[in-house]
Amino acid sequence: MRLIGMLDSPFVRRVAISLQLLDLRFEHESLSVFRTYEQFREINPLVKAPTLVCDDGTVLMDSSLILEYAEALAAPRKSLMPKDIAQRPQALRFIGLAMTACEKSVQRYYEQGLRPEEKQHAPWLDRVTEQLLTAFGVLESELQRHPLAVSREAIDQAGITTAVAWHFTQAMHPGLVSAADHPALQAFSGQAEALPEFKAAPHGDSTYRQDG
Repeated sequence: MRLIGMLDSPFVRRVAISLQLLDLRFEHESLSVFRTYEQFREINPLVKAPTLVCDDGTVLMDSSLILEYAEALAAPRKSLMPKDIAQRPQALRFIGLAMTACEKSVQRYYEQGLRPEEKQHAPWLDRVTEQLLTAFGVLESELQRHPLAVSREAIDQAGITTAVAWHFTQAMHPGLVSAADHPALQAFSGQAEALPEFKAAPHGDSTYRQDG
């Protein structure tokens, strides 16, 4: 399999980390949807990151759909989702909150980083920022009430996506979401980032390399 996209995207990064934890081998091609647009388009005409090229050549996109396929490949040997249906809603709630935080962080970055200042729409930026802060506020409350496992053997998709979302926002919007006001998220992210699978796919423009 080939994972296409840069690790500065939280969506690409959650896939790269998840594939490792599911013990699925893959190659990573760090292509930018901006700087290497034409090269990316040759692989996926929609130029959407992440893109996964399956072993049979099928091209998948959207991190959640890619991970659904990855889960099917790893089953029944391994899964990053709770087997107990009673635990599934809470995991999905964490994932939904963290994915919303990622989406709003990306939207805010695009509005401020790519659009000329005179063309930025302040009401839209305020709305996105409010949604971003609310998502992390609820995540902090959920994490305090329902602590997530953070060991290499026990971390699940809820933990992966939560940690990736927090790290991405802290890197792209320093000071926007106070670490002091979100101690559970700050501590959890720090522990997750110390795991080998997170270190192998660091936020940024590097390329993941699988050992062995």
